[in-house]
Amino acid sequence: MRSNREPVHPDSPFRELIHEIIFETRTPGGKRFDVILLWAIVLSVVVVLLESVAAIRTVYGRELNLLEWFFTILFTIEYVLRLYSARSAIRYAFSFFGIVDLLAVVPTFISLALPGARYLMVIRILRVLRVFRILKLTDYSSQAQVIMGALVASRKKISVFLLGVLTLVVIIGSLMYVIEGESNGFSDIPTSIYWAIVTMTTVGYGDLSPQTPLGKVLAAAVMIIGYAIIAVPTGIVTLEVAEATRSSGRYRVCPSCGREGHDGDARFCKHCGGGLRD
Repeated sequence: MRSNREPVHPDSPFRELIHEIIFETRTPGGKRFDVILLWAIVLSVVVVLLESVAAIRTVYGRELNLLEWFFTILFTIEYVLRLYSARSAIRYAFSFFGIVDLLAVVPTFISLALPGARYLMVIRILRVLRVFRILKLTDYSSQAQVIMGALVASRKKISVFLLGVLTLVVIIGSLMYVIEGESNGFSDIPTSIYWAIVTMTTVGYGDLSPQTPLGKVLAAAVMIIGYAIIAVPTGIVTLEVAEATRSSGRYRVCPSCGREGHDGDARFCKHCGGGLRD
């Protein structure tokens, strides 16, 4: 089903067809292309992961290499077709996904010219980022917009929170340095601040621990504070997500017919005409 829009390349039906298949995710051809591409991305990432395991690479190194070249050639053809059919090849090439698409194929070709660049090929794992393009097929994109909107809306609160935490760990680290001193492993204030961060975030590596009674009391207080602090950013973001969801109107339910999907400022149901609750 073609959309009612002006052709991107009216002078070239073939380019128009390629653009519709590759870029128009709501057309039948575009959906099939994205499903195939999604599987190719997943399988190529699995190949990269398996290739990093020495035991598997020793036994199946040749097969994995052939698969890697297959996916590289496949993604290279796709990248060239995207450049060929894009409204603006330069704009696409320098866009976020354009750069990711390029990085998905370049490392394999570089390995031919620079045998020592094997570890550079780990960049191929960036192919997994291309999955986000495929998610435009579904409602995931709208949900991602809700989350991104919540994060943007809460950025000032989160910034103030992080500044407060940073100030707190500097004070706690300095106190622990004074209490424990170099003899107990707290050799300097930066090291003590590192301990304070690890303890407050409840990670607890165990490479540093207080030995004096006063130091243990301070450590216990930091642990309790850490549990309280973790809840703060969670509450801030959760509140903003709830607000963004409510404002989007996606989950406003008509009390008459039970249908969803109404605009945030809607007063009547677009399905049955019944009144909506504020």
